[in-house]
Amino acid sequence: MKVIVTGGTGYIGSHTIVDLMEHGFEVVCIDNLSRSRKYALKGIEKITGKAPLFYPVDLCDKEATFEVISEHRDAVGIIHFAALKSVPESVVKPLEYYSNNIDSLLHILEAVNTYGIPHVVFSSSCSVYGNAEQLPVTESTPIKPAESPYAHTKQIGEDIIRNAAPAGQARYILLRYFNPIGAHPSSWIGEIPMDKPNNLVPFITQTATGKLPKLTVYGNDYPTRDSSCIRDYIHVCDIAHAHTLALQYLMAGKSETAVDIFNLGSGNGVSVLEAIHAFEKVSGQKLPYTLGERRAGDVVAVYADNTKAATLLDWHCQYTLEDAMLSAWNWELKMQELQGEF
Repeated sequence: MKVIVTGGTGYIGSHTIVDLMEHGFEVVCIDNLSRSRKYALKGIEKITGKAPLFYPVDLCDKEATFEVISEHRDAVGIIHFAALKSVPESVVKPLEYYSNNIDSLLHILEAVNTYGIPHVVFSSSCSVYGNAEQLPVTESTPIKPAESPYAHTKQIGEDIIRNAAPAGQARYILLRYFNPIGAHPSSWIGEIPMDKPNNLVPFITQTATGKLPKLTVYGNDYPTRDSSCIRDYIHVCDIAHAHTLALQYLMAGKSETAVDIFNLGSGNGVSVLEAIHAFEKVSGQKLPYTLGERRAGDVVAVYADNTKAATLLDWHCQYTLEDAMLSAWNWELKMQELQGEF
């Protein structure tokens, strides 16, 4: 069983490749390495004993994209991760985000129809909900205006798939995941910030090692229990396994519609300050942090109702918030050992 994974050297992509390989899939990885490092392939091999077939291709290059997928038209599916994903960067560089995220998706969808790839799992995001009026959000929660260009590209991507699916034969699953954190328990792969971190947990771990002088909590006037943002933090390995289950669900013919949607979250809303304290507890490190202004593009609070994924995909979180924080800390320490390999 062959599956094509785009953005496969990225954070969630690399963990998903490990999960796929551990469940019997042969993986073809496509990534232009613009926001990831080739080291991920070595880490995958350390864990599974085998590296995926790798193509350093930019999906915005339609000809190169078609060439790769035509070579692997026997694939049972494509899992499409490849996209720019930083909320604050998208506010500063909106056109780059629209161009990259939409063009790459269009090329994948065209290739799916051209070469008859039967199943597609699309990497979406809880950011599509915007500032939801009711929490937790379900898959049928009304979509509010996007708070960032990044979130808007995910809304547009979902709309494109819904509109394109009836014109083709492929079946699609859109996975709206919340806030992935942590690293593989082996500490061979994890999140590798390319420059200054954009996500909370790398900020935390880099502050704990002294690489960053202090952590800034963006916003201390939100209408929440401790005035900081509330998010649904979920271990990256739980997110990864959901992609394997989603592909298996499609392959088994269980999807009753051309496009199906699943929330991937723990179901627990955790504030930024609570996440910091959870890290301090498991690591034994005291973090210096300051309270700053709100960051453009951030919603107040969002967390998931994951009943649908639990019921239909038989997907359940295996890791706690503390597990995720400890694995992230172990990965940060491992990265110090691996610096020469990046």
